[in-house]
Amino acid sequence: MSYELIAILMFSSMMLMLMTGQRVFGAIGGVAAIAALALWGTGGVNIPFSSAMKLMKWYPLLTLPMFIFMGYVLSESKIADDLYKMFHVWMGPIHGGLAIGTIGLMVLVSAMNGLSVAGMAIGATIALPELLRRGYDKKMVTGVIQAGSSLGILVPPSVVLVLYAMIARQPVGQLWLAGVVPGLLMATLFIIYIYIRCRINPELGPVLPAEERNVPMAEKLRLLGAGILPLVIFFAMMIPFVNGWTSLVESSAIGALTAFLAAVVKGRMTREVFEVSVRQTLAISCMFMWIILAALGFGAVFDGLGAVRAIDSLFTERLGLDPWMILILMQVSFLIMGTFLDDTAMLVIVAPLYVPLVGALGFDLVWYGVLYTITTQIAYMTPPFGYNLFLMRAMAPPEISLRDIYGSILPFVLVMILALGLIMTFPQLALWLPDYVYGK
Repeated sequence: MSYELIAILMFSSMMLMLMTGQRVFGAIGGVAAIAALALWGTGGVNIPFSSAMKLMKWYPLLTLPMFIFMGYVLSESKIADDLYKMFHVWMGPIHGGLAIGTIGLMVLVSAMNGLSVAGMAIGATIALPELLRRGYDKKMVTGVIQAGSSLGILVPPSVVLVLYAMIARQPVGQLWLAGVVPGLLMATLFIIYIYIRCRINPELGPVLPAEERNVPMAEKLRLLGAGILPLVIFFAMMIPFVNGWTSLVESSAIGALTAFLAAVVKGRMTREVFEVSVRQTLAISCMFMWIILAALGFGAVFDGLGAVRAIDSLFTERLGLDPWMILILMQVSFLIMGTFLDDTAMLVIVAPLYVPLVGALGFDLVWYGVLYTITTQIAYMTPPFGYNLFLMRAMAPPEISLRDIYGSILPFVLVMILALGLIMTFPQLALWLPDYVYGK
């Protein structure tokens, strides 16, 4: 059996196991271990061992529990509730203002958290009931919350970009900075779409009643302080890192400590909040570590087979495809996989194959990391089996059906595709900021 056929067999076996509902790390790691033993006998046990050692030696991995803890502290201590009250007061007089404020809330939550699931949970529990109570169209608001939550894996400190950096061997700091402009661009496009649509059809997003808008300026300014807190946490973490005063891990520790102190100062760091935050941090961190370990083992076997070189030869020499066509086909494959996999699973499955191929085709791997995050989030929200759609259904009230959720997301997916096209056409949208900061 040729190495190319073995590689195809490995990939198809892994996909089959995932489609039958097996755990991601078990499917990926199991296929890698069986293939290594079948190909190289007892010597194959060195592959998972060396992968584990590589994982243990990767110092930036310590950022994962720090950022996850930071996000859960801010979420469980209800600091995000204060943010929404601020947007409620300041944006209420505008048609669609609360929906626009929800996008702003999601940007700030993303800057504190780095996980799209956390943004979805905050939006569905805080923003959704308020928007529905004030007469907003249910399809509009479910789309707003799903689209806003997608910013969590793009705006720093993105946990998914940390995983991508580990697998693609790219600097985390550059990837974070590369996500800033695209993340803000996407948020701006969402806001423009909501504003225009609500101006055309005001019933979709009515303004707040006059009695709710008549808030004293002193109270407005007090609520405005709620929006300063996440920015303080973000800049306390990022400024020392960007200026080289602290390492990435030290900056993540500053962010976690600042979030903890903020909850203490506000009197919200109860025993229950601390216990839930620590438990969830441990659970998610362990899950990520098992997945990365499995991905490293799978990638080592793939590299040993020469699968990447074989696929590169197939696309460029036998099929005669140009690099851009190959890149577009990769993005389409993400959209297909997103019907039954989440963003992390897609990354660890295709990274051993796609990342070396992207480098061989001459594309920038930092830029490709941004393309990956946007494309997987589009896939994550695309019917019929987008993972985000079912998360939304689980959190939404009974009056919002799955059909409503499916119908709500299409306009926002089109906006995300527009953003993806702009970043593919103009790579400097992603690369300008890291080039400027690291080129000084």
